[in-house]
Parts: sequence; C-alpha cells; structure tokens
Amino acid sequence: MEEVTPIPLLTSCKMGNFNLSHRIVLAPLTRTRSYNFVPQPHAALYYSQRATKGGFLIGEASGISDTAQGYPNTPGVWTREQVEAWKPIVSAVHEKGGLFFCQLWHAGRTSDYCFDGVEIHGANGYLLDQFLKDQVNDRTDEYGGSLENRCRFPLEVLKAVADEIGAEKVGIRLSPFADYNDSGDSNPEALGLYMAESLNKYGILYCHVIEPRMVTQFEKHETKCCLLPMRKAFKGTLIVAGGYNREEGNEVIASGSADLVAFGRLFLANPDLPRRFEINAKLNKYDRNTFYTHDPVVGYTDYPFLEPDT
Repeated sequence: MEEVTPIPLLTSCKMGNFNLSHRIVLAPLTRTRSYNFVPQPHAALYYSQRATKGGFLIGEASGISDTAQGYPNTPGVWTREQVEAWKPIVSAVHEKGGLFFCQLWHAGRTSDYCFDGVEIHGANGYLLDQFLKDQVNDRTDEYGGSLENRCRFPLEVLKAVADEIGAEKVGIRLSPFADYNDSGDSNPEALGLYMAESLNKYGILYCHVIEPRMVTQFEKHETKCCLLPMRKAFKGTLIVAGGYNREEGNEVIASGSADLVAFGRLFLANPDLPRRFEINAKLNKYDRNTFYTHDPVVGYTDYPFLEPDT
C-alpha cells in the first residue's frame, strides 16, 4: 500500500521538551461561559473535544486578580476555588493525550497550576499591550517614551513568570501590528523585532504572534508587512495566528515561516479540525452570534464531528 505523505500541518514537531504530533493549535478564545469567573464542568467537554494525542491547546484568557477581568463570565486563577475548578478540565485534555497551556491576562502567581505551562497575554490591547504601543502609552517614567522603556514592563512580567515556573514552560502572545482596543503603534515592525530579539534573553518556549493582516479582530486586511524579521530573530518556537485556512496554514509551515499555526474560529466550529484537514473534509460553519453567549451547550459543545467511518 502506497504511503501517503502528511500535509505540512500534520507533520510532527518538537517544541522545547514537548513532542507534538501535528502543528494545528487551538487558539485562546474567550467564550464567556465561566459563571462568576469560575471555570465550569462544561469546559471539560469543550476542551477535550478539541484535544488529540500530541496536540496543543491554549486555554482562554484567565484573570489573575478580581481587578483583571474585562468581561463577564471569563475564568480566573486567583482563588483556590478557580484553581480547583480548572483541574478536571486539564485532566480531560490530558486523558486525550493533549498539551494544555493557560493564558494569563496579566501575570501573577503560577506555581499552583495543573497546566503544562502558561502563555502571557501581551496582545489585543490589554494591559501589557498598552505598555508596548506608543499610541496609548503616554507615560513619562522608565516605562514610557522610548521603545526600550515601553517594552520594559512586559519583559519584567515575562522574567517573573519564567523565574517562577521555568522558561521552558512559558510562551507569550504579541500583536505588534494590531490596533485592537485603540492600541496601535507608529512603528510596529520595529516593536515586533525588538520584542523578538529581547525574548531570546529569557529562553522562553514560544512566541505566538498575530499576523499583520489582522489589524482589526475579525477581518483580514491587505498589507506589505510580514512576520519574517521576527521569525528570523526569535530562536524559540514561532506560532502564527490570524484568519488562517487549511491551504494558508500548509503554506506557512512548508515555507518555514512558522512552526505552528493557531486556529480560532475554525477550531471552535470543528472540534475534529486536525482530522478534517487530514482528509480535506468540508468544515462546519461557525456561528458568530454564539461566540460570547453564556449557554453551556449551544455554540460551545454542540458543533458536530465527522461520522466515525469518514
């Protein structure tokens, strides 16, 4: 029987000490189903549905204090109740053989986690991104003004987390080109390159970057900017995100422009996305109306899988 060569997205990859069976990553997606900021049992089904042996999932952003939450019904990790609530969810992913990181809104104590590692949220116009971007950072102290000063606090946070749990378990998400929440920068190329070079000093596991074309959150825009300078500068694993489909994902992996590709909306609507990509099956369409509702099933765990014999 002729051996079939796997598509680039389904080739194996070594990420630090972790062995991944494919390069399709579940992007961190706010789903607003953690009532009163506590992760709920239905999240165990949601994440385990999308887990595969050797697959990598990044959990939705979790706040590290009661003042860190920007939206209702988002999970936290600042109380014992929250940490205990996460444990069966992480166990459900581990039972499927998956790797699971917790994304932190800012950074706090991380020693109690049952996760495999953490991703620091330095993107999308939230706190750390507000320090990075010159169009919103108007500080006049050592954390504002020059590029080095604006990057100082995010890098201090990164170092604190890496020192706490080990750099080999830490990633960071950046969006230097994006203008989410009115947080833009006058020279995103320089910002991205400076951060990529600076990250090497700490030996972290990966850098997760949103593509320049995603200037706004849900629509692609034509641009001449690219992530190649950051790719060349950063010595760890590079994860890219930003409206990728199967063809584009295969291309970016095949060209060596990235190591992994994070999928958000497609993975949300297709819990068996790696299998669908493998056989080039038709994809479920996502329902944007249910992205941020609070129903524990509809638009969350009710997206259909392929038939078993497909």
